[in-house]
Amino acid sequence: MTTMTEASVREFKMPDVGEGLTEAEILKWYVQPGDTVTDGQVVCEVETAKAAVELPIPYDGVVRALHFPEGTTVDVGTSIIAVDVAGGAPAETPAPAEQPKAAPKAEEPKPEGRQPVLVGYGVATTSTKRRPRKGPEVTVPAAAQAIQTELNGHGAAVPAQPRPLAKPPVRKLAKDLGVDLATITPSGPDGVITREDVHAAAAPKAAEATAPVVVEAPTTAPVPAPVVAYDGARETRIPVKGVRKATAQAMIGSAFTAPHVTEFVTVDVTRTMKLVEELKQDKEFQGLRVNPLLLIAKALLVAIKRNPDINASWDEPHQEIVLKHYVNLGIAAATPRGLIVPNIKDAHAKTLPQLAESLGELVATAREGKTSPAAMQGGTVTITNVGVFGVDTGTPILNPGESAILAVGAIKLQPWVHKGKVKPRQVTTLALSFDHRLVDGELGSKVLADVAAILEQPKRLITWA
Repeated sequence: MTTMTEASVREFKMPDVGEGLTEAEILKWYVQPGDTVTDGQVVCEVETAKAAVELPIPYDGVVRALHFPEGTTVDVGTSIIAVDVAGGAPAETPAPAEQPKAAPKAEEPKPEGRQPVLVGYGVATTSTKRRPRKGPEVTVPAAAQAIQTELNGHGAAVPAQPRPLAKPPVRKLAKDLGVDLATITPSGPDGVITREDVHAAAAPKAAEATAPVVVEAPTTAPVPAPVVAYDGARETRIPVKGVRKATAQAMIGSAFTAPHVTEFVTVDVTRTMKLVEELKQDKEFQGLRVNPLLLIAKALLVAIKRNPDINASWDEPHQEIVLKHYVNLGIAAATPRGLIVPNIKDAHAKTLPQLAESLGELVATAREGKTSPAAMQGGTVTITNVGVFGVDTGTPILNPGESAILAVGAIKLQPWVHKGKVKPRQVTTLALSFDHRLVDGELGSKVLADVAAILEQPKRLITWA
């Protein structure tokens, strides 16, 4: 039998597609065992803590095995696919995700002592081995067989079944809801039980459990309101991973490392809104994204130019303040994968039309889920536009390694004193958070005041830029 240790078989390992990443989740395989691949061909898409990335194979050959199914989180440096560079036939032993349930056989050894994993989230960085998964010969426990027999309504013994496939969070959810995984028909790929399957199985039990509550309530006491159950369950547990996990870790690190200070200013942006409409009609901006955020970004860049010390970072190991002579402007973007903050490289050197073009590309790429890890690295200052959600303002938390972040609130028509009279004007509130270790109140106030002054009188973009 052909084995995976032949000299012609090359193992492609999970690469570090960002800086310092330790794991990535396999989202989708584009090839299967037996497929021919060429150098540079994309074989799978993975999701890291920063972005979704397509991985190309670095050599020609025939796919021998996929070591992990879709949805598995794999440590960086672990082999994920085997390719026969000599173009041999596929290995006789299928990948773990495709093993037949009725014909158990010994699994072939994997490189570096690692075992294939059907479910789970990888191993800790300090681990050197992974406990082998129980083989398909594991049968349903006697208690589960008894339950199945009772549910089937007859006394025949339940034949041995493979261990139900489900991720640890789904197993815990089933345990919490009192659902036996062996009684569930899986709907996920490769026969994996999903959360939806568990909730669907738990719905009848939840209804039965809550029905007697009102009936058995004492007649002398007020009848309690029935408990509302959403989708048959009281709670839903979601694994913290990917962008959500990275964001949580970064925010905790920032909140407990940098002493945050936030200042606010409410400003009349009526003239800025008029300029936005004028620029939309300008031939130089045809086909470009022109909105208030464009002018706010330009105003912040001008304010940084006038107050360069705001564009810095704190180097704790060396006890130094690092002044940045460039501005990589981060723009917080809400995407289906979560909140990400790609940045416009060297935004300080861009003209207004160039800045508009970069903003448009950044937003389009984020919405398509194609933002690369490189686009989210090296930011120096950030803008978060909470106003698009109708929020007046907020107290944003700094991105790690940055000294300031500007939050932009909703722009609303409000009564405002203008030229001695109360008139309806377009008004918004800005909030600037900064690291008080290197930005004092005077510097932070100057930057915020400059941004507000430009938005109130946009002609200052010409005189101050």
